[in-house]
Amino acid sequence: MIKDFTQLLAKVKESANKTVVIAAAQSASALEAAVMAKREDLADSLLIGDKEFISEFLKKNHPEHVDSFEIIDTGDDLALACSEAVKAIHNRKGHLILKGKADTALLIKAVLDKQTGLRTGNVLSDVLVYEHPEKLMMMSDGGINLYPEVQEKAAIINNAVKVARALGNEKPRVAVLAAVEAVNPKMPCTIEASLLAKMNDRKQIPDCYVDGPLAFDNAVSEEAAKTKGIESEVAGKADILIVPNIEAGNIFGKALTYYCHYRVAHVVMGAKVPILIASRADNAETKMLSMALGIAAAT
Repeated sequence: MIKDFTQLLAKVKESANKTVVIAAAQSASALEAAVMAKREDLADSLLIGDKEFISEFLKKNHPEHVDSFEIIDTGDDLALACSEAVKAIHNRKGHLILKGKADTALLIKAVLDKQTGLRTGNVLSDVLVYEHPEKLMMMSDGGINLYPEVQEKAAIINNAVKVARALGNEKPRVAVLAAVEAVNPKMPCTIEASLLAKMNDRKQIPDCYVDGPLAFDNAVSEEAAKTKGIESEVAGKADILIVPNIEAGNIFGKALTYYCHYRVAHVVMGAKVPILIASRADNAETKMLSMALGIAAAT
């Protein structure tokens, strides 16, 4: 099982060459990530966006890579860049999409277009992987689904499990988080968590262990779980944390970066190919690590 991002990069380098399609590539951090991936022999990139900006950036900052990438010029039209990125996937010019300057909503709109998009009929969800000192941990969904209900949360779990299995964890432990570990009718997320655990018991959510509701401490600390008398395959040993809503996931994810200073990567699962929606504020390393995660998930 892959324990950290260094191991992930090593694994991805062993796979066949992959091409990342960067939608609205006129972004310094996205272009830096493309150069890093090229230098690391991790992936090639197809740059879709403002060719003048892209060419000038490479000429100024990485002159040795001025001719290293194919560029499709869409000017500063972000919507066009997103639709061209989706088209490139259909034309088999790439294996996954990375968001550049475009808003997440704009890229997802292109991905979900009923006529030309990359729909599969599955729920899309963002899976965040963070490099805890002990292992790679996962959290979902802090980026796509606002207030998911039970069936959507089941799909969110399935998407996260696929990523975990791509990282070598054949049967990950999934904690469905709430503020408390007891079912409380006044807290709907606790009822949903208990239903998801029962669905797992009945094999409706396969290839993992699911328990909930669990408070964060009971999910990640065996000592905390023991103190509260909680015994399960998941309590204190969780690999995947399922948050109740997008606010919880967004705050948690940003705290990991800005307070814990953990290295992180994102991948959206559920479309025909992985979609990478790292924030425009994320640095080049985060986007490069997201490329690696997306390639692993696509393999």
